[in-house]
Amino acid sequence: MIASVLFSVLMIYMGVQAEDSLPLAIAFSASLIALSLVFGFLGKRMIIHMRKNRELWLDSEERKSALQAERMRAIYELTAALSSTLSYKRVLESALNLSASALNPDPEQLHSDPLVGVVMLFNGGKLRIGSARRFTTADMRVTFDAAEGILKKTIDEGEPLWFKDIGYDPELGRVIALRNCTSGYCFPLRSGFNVYGVLLFAHPDSEYFTMERRNLLDIIGRQAVIAIQNARLYQDLVEEKERMVEIHEEARKKLARDLHDGPTQSVAAIAMRLNIMRRMLAKDVNSAADEVVKLEELAHRTTKEIRHMLFTLRPLILESQGLVAAIQAMSDKMQETYAQKVTHNIDERVTTQLEMGKQGVIFYIIEEAVNNARKHAAAETIAVSLTQMDAGIALLEIADNGMGFDVKSITEAYDKRANSSLGMVNLRERAELVNGLFQLDSSLGKGTKVQVYIPLTEEAADRLHHMRSK
Repeated sequence: MIASVLFSVLMIYMGVQAEDSLPLAIAFSASLIALSLVFGFLGKRMIIHMRKNRELWLDSEERKSALQAERMRAIYELTAALSSTLSYKRVLESALNLSASALNPDPEQLHSDPLVGVVMLFNGGKLRIGSARRFTTADMRVTFDAAEGILKKTIDEGEPLWFKDIGYDPELGRVIALRNCTSGYCFPLRSGFNVYGVLLFAHPDSEYFTMERRNLLDIIGRQAVIAIQNARLYQDLVEEKERMVEIHEEARKKLARDLHDGPTQSVAAIAMRLNIMRRMLAKDVNSAADEVVKLEELAHRTTKEIRHMLFTLRPLILESQGLVAAIQAMSDKMQETYAQKVTHNIDERVTTQLEMGKQGVIFYIIEEAVNNARKHAAAETIAVSLTQMDAGIALLEIADNGMGFDVKSITEAYDKRANSSLGMVNLRERAELVNGLFQLDSSLGKGTKVQVYIPLTEEAADRLHHMRSK
């Protein structure tokens, strides 16, 4: 501006020196001054505009940084909350609520955002609502087979799924809260062969689930899987503790029942015969002598029963000589005490791969199955075998040629029986202690076969676990 004025004065001065050029110099100077005024005004406006834009940019960056910090804080709170609780309910609620907070760090947006969220967990072969956000009361009661659509694809592929047109899904379309949503993101809650369920979010905005938000949900989903695993392990430990207490209680009841049905009855019979013999001594000494012989036989049989019970309670031979010797001793005692024939075929290659704890569990499975067959099957022979199968799996089999039974009808009525924790349930629970897969095959008149597939390696245990879950 100042330069243009000075230049204009110079032009007028030169025009004065040359009188014929004065009007032209004045006109040129005026134009130059006018242009300088215009450009000066525009330059000032541009500077003001640039300053405003810079301030807006700085505010935007500051807001982004604040949102990012808030999002990281939400993730930290999520991790802390999930790692600090072993309660399933708290884990699911924390995963859902803090996920929504991380997706929308601004509290005002979070309150008004129509984001729908749900955690579904497998229970009884179906996906059931564990915790939900913006679900109706009717929605909370819906169950899913995960046999088609988005849920099946997510679980089968084991990868997160970003989808649109959720209302057309054959299973999710039944949920009222999802009918207004146009896009969603489904994360499988899965670890190895264990599939716990899915974490699902949906939104009316078709472009809501940006790459940044999907990556964030992946982080949250992985943390949720770890927390659910911990909660499941804790729950399993609690249930295992309760189950062990029940097993010990049932063992005491079984011992009391066996004592009542066996030695107690025999001792009562001995006392009664002694009373009879005392009376007979006063009348008929020869008959009393015969009664003494019967009494001696009964006492010997009672002693054998008690020794057999003590053997099954704690077979010391198992600890000192191993599983093969313990099964041989059990077979001999069955023949000696009850005249029950028990054959056995034990592959020692298997026993060398089993630690002593597992050998003890296997012995008790055999003892339980053999006793069940002796008491209820009226079998001539009970055959016990432990053989090596392919791929690190051993097969334990206890088969008898007794009367057999209808497995389906017995299983259906089992919960109503007074001794529902014994028998098949007891065998199944003992099989689970060695990560085994229990199977029972029987039919009327064709005997019974108990099979337990026992893993000898961790890889084999994973395969059997996968088979059991199926």
